[in-house]
Amino acid sequence: MSRWTSLSIVVVCVLLAGGSPPAAARDLKPVTLPAPQTGGGMPLMQALKTRHSSREFDSKPLPLQVLSNLLWAAFGVNRDDGRRTAPSAMNWQEIDIYVFLAEGVYVYQARENVLKPVVAGDLRVATGTQAFTATAPLGLVYVADLSRTSRASAEQVNVWSPSHAGFIAQNVYLFCASAGLNVVVRGLVDAKALTEKLKLRPDQRVWLAQTVGYPPGK
Repeated sequence: MSRWTSLSIVVVCVLLAGGSPPAAARDLKPVTLPAPQTGGGMPLMQALKTRHSSREFDSKPLPLQVLSNLLWAAFGVNRDDGRRTAPSAMNWQEIDIYVFLAEGVYVYQARENVLKPVVAGDLRVATGTQAFTATAPLGLVYVADLSRTSRASAEQVNVWSPSHAGFIAQNVYLFCASAGLNVVVRGLVDAKALTEKLKLRPDQRVWLAQTVGYPPGK
């Protein structure tokens, strides 16, 4: 477990539902995250006052505990019935989180608090079109699995699902304000390239990207 704390971490929020993982993922092993620390932190009003976007990041990796806390804040399970820290219309829970590390890509399994292997290799640069995405320690990309969006019209899905990604991104912003991390959300994502690299299905859609890391020199 300790070896994971030395890795440069980039997290990308996307979605993978069912099916066999790409063959390259066989080179990776699942990562069991430490239990999220859900107590303490900055008072909400102070976090809102502190919240801001930054495009400057130190390359220092995030410890697994920080990563676990961040993912839980983003869209973790906060109730016994499996509901989450961000709202979801009709409880679709159609947004998943892919974690991009230097050695490969994982998807966040909220109920098990585990990172599931998806693709081996450093694909961090694919999380955005700006240079800092290749070296910043954490990147988030939010992708919807539209196969989960039942009992709604296409128009409703196209409004509600991106909103769900926005709720998660704001949770990350507030966590980063509390934890002293820099963060920026981005709409500039090559969704087609990500879809190909992650072997997403036609009914999986990339919505947003978000990058996280320590301030330079911290």
